[in-house]
Amino acid sequence: MTLKKDDNTRRAAARHTLTEHLRLTAAGHVDEWLKLFASDAVLEFPYAPAGVPKRVTGRDALFAHMSNFPKTFDVEFVDLVFHETVDPNLVIAEFRSTGTALPTGKPYEQTCISVVRTDDDALITHYWDYWNPLVAIEALTSHDVQADPDHSVTFGS
Repeated sequence: MTLKKDDNTRRAAARHTLTEHLRLTAAGHVDEWLKLFASDAVLEFPYAPAGVPKRVTGRDALFAHMSNFPKTFDVEFVDLVFHETVDPNLVIAEFRSTGTALPTGKPYEQTCISVVRTDDDALITHYWDYWNPLVAIEALTSHDVQADPDHSVTFGS
């Protein structure tokens, strides 16, 4: 049974969930990361490049999508800033990822904005992940190949 919580408690719980999402993603703990999501959660990448799904729905699909992330990027998420929202179950955050694209050894420096909706149990129900696909393409493109915005790369599923 879910008890109704006050707005400050719900807001703190939603922010904690996003912070845990970043920690577990950076650590490559996909199994633990998955527990932060409702069973029918949606993960959207509005600016996803060709070859990367724009929408992933449900825990099984989320696991399949993120299972290769730890083999693709070694990152740390830094400079996390939360923006106030009226809805305590809605989190808007800015942060940077800093690290390496493992297949190429190239630096991966990305600025992100995430918009995350949680339920009253602080599980993620919808996550919009805004990042620059050109940065990812450049980092994942081998040194001897010129980056091409129409060139698809594989990360995630």
